[in-house]
Amino acid sequence: MATYLVTGSNRGIGLEYCKQLQARGETVIAVCRDSNEELDKLGVQVYTDVDITSDESIAKLVQQLQGTSLDVLINNAGIIEKNTLDRLDFDSIRRQFEVNALGPLRLTCALLPFLSAGSKIAIMTSRMGSIGDNTSGDSYGYRMSKVAVSMAGKSLAIDLQPRQIAVGILHPGLVSTRMTNNTGMSPAEAVKGLLQRIEELNLENTGTFWHSNGEVLPW
Repeated sequence: MATYLVTGSNRGIGLEYCKQLQARGETVIAVCRDSNEELDKLGVQVYTDVDITSDESIAKLVQQLQGTSLDVLINNAGIIEKNTLDRLDFDSIRRQFEVNALGPLRLTCALLPFLSAGSKIAIMTSRMGSIGDNTSGDSYGYRMSKVAVSMAGKSLAIDLQPRQIAVGILHPGLVSTRMTNNTGMSPAEAVKGLLQRIEELNLENTGTFWHSNGEVLPW
């Protein structure tokens, strides 16, 4: 039995992570801003009022986790807001950077004392953050923030390899959630693949940018 901490755990992919991990007998720590009935009924540990853009909020979580050892940290929390070239909203772009890029880095750094040799970190990014795969433009804030978090993941993989902590940079695929207007594959299918990628993650493939189906994606 391993201990997993999942952010953005109250809906979509994060909730599905919690469901599948709990079903296979893992210890799950669900972190979110607000819980709900579906998450609460799983019977996992739930920590609410956690804002990954706030140092104060993360410091409170760190205090609550004292005495805990984490085997896997899944940085899943994120937002998407529309930004087209003719309707740029720089406040929105900054907000997406804070949540999607700085948030995972801020939380990971704060939780490093709870990780040890053999622990793993999963960073949920997106194919929309692939520069080589961008053929449609648009979505400035989301694309830029996902490029940034992928780069953070790559640097973390290099910096944490001497500590024997592996980092996976993961794209779930197009998943039917509120963020995608319920378009795409089911969260259950996506998370099944994502958990397989985390299982396969090691110090030799650390820092790889994967699709949930196992495809290595271009930067």
